[in-house]
Formats: sequence, C-alpha cells, structure tokens
Amino acid sequence: MPVRSYGNHSKRATSDRDHSFRGDSVRAKKHLGQHFLKDLSIAERIAGLLSGHNGYQTVLEIGPGMGVLTQYLLATDLPFTTHVIEIDPESIAYLTAHFPMLRGRILDGDFLKKDLSALFQEPVAIIGNFPYNISSQILFKVLDHRQQVQEVVCMLQQEVAQRIASPPGNKDYGILSVLLQAYYDIRYEFTVDASVFSPPPKVQSGVISLRRNQVVALPCNEKKFVQVVKQGFNNRRKTLRNALKPLNPPESMLSHPLLDKRAEQLGVAEFVQLTLLMMNDE
Repeated sequence: MPVRSYGNHSKRATSDRDHSFRGDSVRAKKHLGQHFLKDLSIAERIAGLLSGHNGYQTVLEIGPGMGVLTQYLLATDLPFTTHVIEIDPESIAYLTAHFPMLRGRILDGDFLKKDLSALFQEPVAIIGNFPYNISSQILFKVLDHRQQVQEVVCMLQQEVAQRIASPPGNKDYGILSVLLQAYYDIRYEFTVDASVFSPPPKVQSGVISLRRNQVVALPCNEKKFVQVVKQGFNNRRKTLRNALKPLNPPESMLSHPLLDKRAEQLGVAEFVQLTLLMMNDE
C-alpha cells in the first residue's frame, strides 16, 4: 500500500488581482469558524480539482457560506449534481436568494450530525473550505463512510493538511495520516495565503485532494487496526514495544523488530502487519 504524498508545500496562492466576491454579504460568525474566501481565482482552482474519480455523480459542498466555491461547482463540465449543506441560517438565506438553481439541494444542518448514507444512496464526492475547528472530525466521518465517499477536495489549516498528506518518517505524520492513507491516495495541492479570506485567519491554509483507492477492506481486523494506530501515536516518542504495552501484546510478538520502531516510522502495510501480530493469540 504505497503512500502517495504529492505537491510542493511552497506553492502558495495569493490574491494579486482584484478577484473579490461582490455583492451583499453574510456576516462571518466566529463560533462557526467562518472565514469566507474572497479570491474567485482560488475558488475556481479548488473546484477544478474534482476529477469525477470512480464515476460519482453527486457532489456535496460543506459550509458553502456565500457560494464563492459553489458557483464554480454549478458551472463545471463534469456530469455531477451539486448539493450543499450549511448550518448558518444567514448563509442559507443568502444561497436561496442568489442560487435559485440550488432549489431543493440546500441541506440545513450540521454535517457531523447527518447520516451521509441516508442523505445519498449513491457514491459522492465532498468538497469545501472546512472550518478549522472541526476539519479533523469531518475527515473522521469521511472514513466512516469511505465506501461511499470517492473523492474529497478540501481546504484546511495548513498544518493539518500537511499532516494528512505526510509520508512515514515525517514529523507531521500522525493518526489521521495513517487512517486516511489506508483508503485514499492523498495529494497536497497548494497553500493559500490568509489574506484572501474575510476575516483573515491567523494561519495559512492548505488544499488537499483525496481519491479512493482500491482497498475495500484491510487484511486485518479494522477496529483493532485503528486501536493499534491510535495507541502507537499517543506515545509517539516511545518505541512501539513500550507504546503498545497497554494493549497487552502477545508473548509471540515481543521479539519482532517492528516493536523497535516508533509509530511515525511505519506505513499502512506495517501497521496492518502489527495488527495481525497483535491478534495472533486472540
């Protein structure tokens, strides 16, 4: 299971031309983590990253705000239907007024509380400028629906985006890196400067794409796999011999050389191997 981490993290998108979104606006709400993208060229670039991977025909945008990204999804040549989900009533009113073509496809509510498989029976792609404070939760939910979610294109806090796309051995590599890379090919696309948002966040942002790989199921108990990964990274400075002690590894694996490594040194395949070793006596 090769790790694919692409892109040059130094590539940065900035607003060097006046491509700002015009018209009446929605007030950004701090408690919702709203930072509205102003630069239309960046929105167009993000929308253009959707590939139609594995033939999905439904796209769900999370947190569309004032529709800066939405307008390019609606204008795409790809054969998919765009739906949006928004928790902010003011944004919903704005979208309803400005995007009549979305009639019946604006979902009101919290994505994290919705059952994706109940909303859509078909394969989907997810896209959006994710609120920094819940971006990891959104991606864990994607993992829960990994058989349905074929592609994700999202903008996150740069640190989080880099972590997810990082290969083994990198200091940014962590729990979410391993779990997502088990089922998705991940690419870091580009960095977005804070100046192109209103209000500007205190950190830079990064855009990543995730495309579903061919792994239907890992060749091990997947719940145990998650447990092993989390336990290993919860003590990432320790060797796995010490980090995994709370899981009571069987005697038969205690001399295995994998236990002399730290969690950040293992790729998906090695974590699968470790999980199988952990279950030898079960």
